[in-house]
Amino acid sequence: MKGTTMPQIRIAPSILSADFADFGREIRAIEAQGADWVHVDVMDGHFVPNLTFGPPAVKAFRRHVTTTMDVHLMIAPVDPFIGAYAEAGADILTAHVEAGPHIHRTLQAIRAAGMKAGVALNPATPVEAAEHLLDLADLVCVMTVNPGFGGQKFIDLAPKIRRLRGMIGDRPIHIEVDGGVDPTTAPGLVRAGADVLVAGSAVFRDGSADAPEAYGRNIRAIRSAAALLEGVAP
Repeated sequence: MKGTTMPQIRIAPSILSADFADFGREIRAIEAQGADWVHVDVMDGHFVPNLTFGPPAVKAFRRHVTTTMDVHLMIAPVDPFIGAYAEAGADILTAHVEAGPHIHRTLQAIRAAGMKAGVALNPATPVEAAEHLLDLADLVCVMTVNPGFGGQKFIDLAPKIRRLRGMIGDRPIHIEVDGGVDPTTAPGLVRAGADVLVAGSAVFRDGSADAPEAYGRNIRAIRSAAALLEGVAP
């Protein structure tokens, strides 16, 4: 996007890659090392083939999060749980367009509960599925892996992100990318129009709550790679 001023890039480490026995210290460590948001992947073993965090866990995480808690629901149905995740303290709640037949109602309910509303698209879901949701969305999450597990191989969907950025226009909507983000993939994603980068193993690799400096190096590497593009704020 040469000649265009891009929004600030936000790095959102996914705590799915953190030490499950030490979430509080892990969250505090990534924030101290430069994380902009804390990304929480909620999986139900039904919509995706894995099982992770429910509302009580998210509420426990909230006590340690001082930035933005970005909660990504990979569950179906969504609507019965919106109130519970609002009470747990989610700042942003993202639901998959594939998770139910009434995604407009879901986004309206998320906003009515006092949270920002996100909508996520699986890799094979066309970007047009979000076109008529943009006036209800604060964030669109483009999955660059099939949801359900961390550490998967990146799927290059830059053309999809570019089309989405064009559809969004001047609306104040974040484009988040989730899956396989690292210093190698980040520049192309930002060039296509993404401004929130979710990274799990690429952030938590080689570090721990006792040795968090590696988290900082990893976050800075992703941010620096993205900021090499002209007009991008690091």
